[in-house]
Amino acid sequence: MRGILARKLGMTQLFTERGTVVPVTVLEAGPCTVVQRKTVASDGYDAVQIGFGEVTTRRATKPQAGHFKRAGLRPMRTLVELRDAGEPSVGDKLTVSLFEAGQRVDVVGVSKCKGFSGQHKRHNFGRGPVTHGSHNIRQPGSIGSVDAARTFRGMKMAGQLGNARITARGLEVVRVDAERNLLLVKGSVPGARNGVVLVRDSDKEASL
Repeated sequence: MRGILARKLGMTQLFTERGTVVPVTVLEAGPCTVVQRKTVASDGYDAVQIGFGEVTTRRATKPQAGHFKRAGLRPMRTLVELRDAGEPSVGDKLTVSLFEAGQRVDVVGVSKCKGFSGQHKRHNFGRGPVTHGSHNIRQPGSIGSVDAARTFRGMKMAGQLGNARITARGLEVVRVDAERNLLLVKGSVPGARNGVVLVRDSDKEASL
């Protein structure tokens, strides 16, 4: 499975030849460096570890610094493993040339954190009546049986919203700019601006 790490720069729009507007997310994809190759003989499975975003040595822990030193590379901020990614060698560069316009990709990222949110915002609950002196406007309502004398697990209640790993599947690559290492993907992708996401071959495309 081909994949590359990218930084989300923001959203813009493109005009097609027909004059229709296409909303796109601009991703600064790579170049990513192959840091490690894992094999069945040594690790029990085949995978490729890629890194993105070089940092200074003092920004890395001692185990991380030793890991990169063995590979003969400078420390990197983000590491990701890819299964079935072919047989690239340690030190090889992965660029946006892996993808082409019209291809379907999956984008994996961490969604924005909304903090502690109520049931209406977190679970899309409806509100209660706002007339006749009702005080039950944004309350959850009944949350279970009276006889149980306890709250059952799994109830949709208030809590942290966002800050979760999200996969946007089957997004279309609208344009590939190899000179500036940019991928323009149709629609929105998870995460905040300047967040790091993983762009990989789509599972949907493989199932068609």
